[in-house]
Amino acid sequence: MAELEQIQTPLAPAALGPYSQAIRSGSMVFMSGQIPLNPETMALVDGGIEAQTRQVFRNLAAVATAAGSDLCHAVKITIYLTDLNDFTAVNSIMAEHFKEPYPARATIQVSALPKGSMVEIDAILGP
Repeated sequence: MAELEQIQTPLAPAALGPYSQAIRSGSMVFMSGQIPLNPETMALVDGGIEAQTRQVFRNLAAVATAAGSDLCHAVKITIYLTDLNDFTAVNSIMAEHFKEPYPARATIQVSALPKGSMVEIDAILGP
């Protein structure tokens, strides 16, 4: 089994519990879900789903950079929304961050997210 390496950066929000921002296993990086927290204040950003989604992608990008990678190496992402009516807005913002071939993806509506967030996204980065 591959050795596990913890990935941490102050440029993304600190973990809210007993988990790592990301873990490298072999050539894969498994990124924990990010919510739209400002990493400096640990406060939820204002501005609705668009502002929250942009902050989530900034947080994910910071963790990817700390892992020596970037989001263009994402092979799978999962998006959690408290309202699937936000699906189109999130798709539009996702398209700003990814080019074809797009990562595999699942989008799931959930009843609640930490800190009252409207969106959470996790990712798996490939080699």
